[in-house]
Amino acid sequence: MAATMKPSVAAEDVNVTFEDQQKINKFARNTNRMTELKDEIEAKKKSLQNLQDASDDLMMFDDDSLLIPYQIGEVFISHSQEETQEMLEAAKDALEQEIKELEGRVSAIQQVLGDLKVKLYAKFGNNINLEADES
Repeated sequence: MAATMKPSVAAEDVNVTFEDQQKINKFARNTNRMTELKDEIEAKKKSLQNLQDASDDLMMFDDDSLLIPYQIGEVFISHSQEETQEMLEAAKDALEQEIKELEGRVSAIQQVLGDLKVKLYAKFGNNINLEADES
């Protein structure tokens, strides 16, 4: 989504200064960054759900003497059921922390975007479109 000037049909002419263009560019950059962060959050939530499913499946095993393969990098290393469960919990905690950090960054960007919207709409009114395209 980019901030674009609407063609003015019987609308007032507004002069776009260098500072205004900087604000429009900042708005566009932050909007793109927010979209990227939201996509990253969704991917991490999917990974978190996969870890939760693996943890649930692991709890259903009756035999504690089984060695469970756990992927580390590109290799699988066999661990006891208890060790694997602990590793899954640690991985889930780390992912949850990453998701919280990303959501905090999205929140900060939304605040910046809100401030920029107020300033840009105050100057340009209906001559500028700062709403996300739903395509």
